[in-house]
Amino acid sequence: MRFTRTLLAFAAIIPLAAFAELTNDSMIGPGLRSRPAYDGSDSRRTEFVPVIRYFGHPWFVRSTQGVLEAGARSELAPGLFAGAQLAYEPGRQTSESGFLESHNVANVKRGGSIGLQMEWDHKFGRVPVTLLARARKHLDSDLGAQVDLRASVGILQSGRFGAGLFTQAIWANSKSAQAFYGVTPAQSVATDLPAFQPGSGWVNTSFGLLWSVDLAPKWVVVGSLESRHLRGDADRSPLVQRSSANYLTAGLAYRF
Repeated sequence: MRFTRTLLAFAAIIPLAAFAELTNDSMIGPGLRSRPAYDGSDSRRTEFVPVIRYFGHPWFVRSTQGVLEAGARSELAPGLFAGAQLAYEPGRQTSESGFLESHNVANVKRGGSIGLQMEWDHKFGRVPVTLLARARKHLDSDLGAQVDLRASVGILQSGRFGAGLFTQAIWANSKSAQAFYGVTPAQSVATDLPAFQPGSGWVNTSFGLLWSVDLAPKWVVVGSLESRHLRGDADRSPLVQRSSANYLTAGLAYRF
């Protein structure tokens, strides 16, 4: 509730322009993100992240829709795109969480995934809407596969300012859920945590606010506020300290 009140207050006070997720503007620049050490952690980290979006024919690369990804896509019908992507998967680093370190929980290594996606971009009058579905299979087969569904809508545009809302849900197969939230009997002995074997299912849902401010014709500040909530077996894992967490991102980008 506190995060929801913050979003509403922020939107009411600042008439937020073209936000990165709901336009096809090409842009690149640096950003900062504050996040939990992992979904379910009570520790937080701040890190540099890229702000990038480029659509060519057929190639694309972007970080503006929850995943750093690159690939190729084709327009099947006006506003309807199908494609394939290679994405960065950040894993889970034990050194970022005092809880994981104290229980000697192993890393989930960084890596990549390969997958397919479908996206629909449309405007209802002046209101832009984007629907995106992605299936991602980790290149390490032990880390399984995930599917994410994302919807975004523009809610405000006034001169150089704009804002939008988004929601996202992530489903994981049993291998992915086990890698991030499971504790095998052998791991239970090593970590002093109860054994836990999650099954496939929805692991989290989120909602948030997108915003941007045009500083100059070629320069824009973009950002997002996101509230993410664990679901199902993931929420019941002994590795989870808290069920919800906030993500905050802001960056400066150059349009090209």
